[in-house]
Amino acid sequence: MIHNYLGETIRFEIKYKKRTSMSISIDLYGNVEVQAPKGISDEQVILALEEKWEWIQEKRKEMKDRTLGSKVKTYDHGESFLYLGKEYPIQISKDTTIEQDYAVFAEDKLHIFVKQLEEEKIRQALKRFYYQQCKMLVERSIRSYQSNFKSKPRSIKITDNKTNWGTCDSKQQLTFNWRLAMAPQQVIDYVVVHEMCHMVHLNHDRSFWRLVGKILPDYKQQENWLALSSWKMTV
Repeated sequence: MIHNYLGETIRFEIKYKKRTSMSISIDLYGNVEVQAPKGISDEQVILALEEKWEWIQEKRKEMKDRTLGSKVKTYDHGESFLYLGKEYPIQISKDTTIEQDYAVFAEDKLHIFVKQLEEEKIRQALKRFYYQQCKMLVERSIRSYQSNFKSKPRSIKITDNKTNWGTCDSKQQLTFNWRLAMAPQQVIDYVVVHEMCHMVHLNHDRSFWRLVGKILPDYKQQENWLALSSWKMTV
């Protein structure tokens, strides 16, 4: 079926099943599927679609962007980068008086100050910003959830790990990927809690996941965000 609303058009498929409520899902290609109880009218389905219209369009764009893949960053004025789950443009300034290139977040922009207007200098300044922010955000999250654990981490490091968002070893030393600063705070909290739970259970057995779920009942939502958006977390 096709429906026009607010100047936009979507094509969707309805599947009638033995259920009591309606659900709307978007697949990896942006296709919309509605699962509805048998006997429900088309008008009720349309109304449900319109109520979730903004969410549907947002998810369709997300899936389209993911399919296209991440574009090469230019490090020019206006180029956008993720910070705490949202895209922000960069503003680049040359300042020969500073001791070290750096970046700060202010007024919904990532302001980057460099001695020389070179792409790699800009990139390194931005990466340094993420390292610093990640350490601060992770430590804040650990403080927030420490009451759930009897022991504390022996050390906390921020690394450039290409395969993990975080790790915990047998000595309760925690490491975290600096790219986490690009994720929403709830996602950072999940990764932190995940690794702190490894201080109690080193493997991923049922006891481990029960503990994660007890502390963060919605942790699967945060896992889903990482699964869908990690490809965008790059500098």
